[in-house]
Amino acid sequence: MRGTSKRRTWATAACTATCTAAALLVAPAAALADTEDLSAQEISDKAQRELLDAKSVHLKLEQRGANTDGDEPVSMDLTLDQDDNCVGSLRMADDGGGLELIKQGKKVWMKPDLAFWKAQLPGGRGEAAAEVIGDRYLYGTTDDALLRDMAGVCDLNAIQDEVKNKSDDNTALRKGETTKVDGTSVIPVTGREDGRTTTLYVATEGTPYLVRATEKGGGTDSTLKLSDYDKPVPTKTPSDEDSVDVSQLRGQVTAKPATY
Repeated sequence: MRGTSKRRTWATAACTATCTAAALLVAPAAALADTEDLSAQEISDKAQRELLDAKSVHLKLEQRGANTDGDEPVSMDLTLDQDDNCVGSLRMADDGGGLELIKQGKKVWMKPDLAFWKAQLPGGRGEAAAEVIGDRYLYGTTDDALLRDMAGVCDLNAIQDEVKNKSDDNTALRKGETTKVDGTSVIPVTGREDGRTTTLYVATEGTPYLVRATEKGGGTDSTLKLSDYDKPVPTKTPSDEDSVDVSQLRGQVTAKPATY
């Protein structure tokens, strides 16, 4: 891994994405049209309960700003569930490359691109690793530290626990006018804390799902979209011919402990 003052291991990159997602979800949320007469806390509890009860969800995270670097995910597109199943992709800042990720229980398939390998393993080791893998997936289980660390982003339970643990945070909120997000009628609620402004958009029709959360300030602007609550995670996995066992990279990649 690269040695810089802001160095993050693959595990830390996964943690960054997961924790950012959770952070965008913890502020109190807004209302269904027929519950607008409820107190802010009652309305918040409704929206939060839907998130905490979700068996699965599709998350799309985008981050922009001067405080992102090549070891930090600037985009994440994941469908994940409470049973440790996940499919999607991550992309790093500063042309640090990206990867596709599939997880089913303990089994993990990871397909980094060349830019990712070169950014994480300099001095020719990245090119060597990419040559070994080619246009295939690196395969193994979470018993392998490298795969376990990167697959750490695929943890809906961890996100929900983070939301639950921070649910008592008190932030003054301002409710906006009903609008639309991707065709869904929503009501925005905005709060400001520690120089950051967070706006949550909650569906006004049907189930009060949180469908978008934005955070601005602190050098980074983030947008998190949520959809497909309780829909199954796709189950297709790469074939044996499209996979390379992680053991073939011994000596090419050295996993380092997480530094959360």
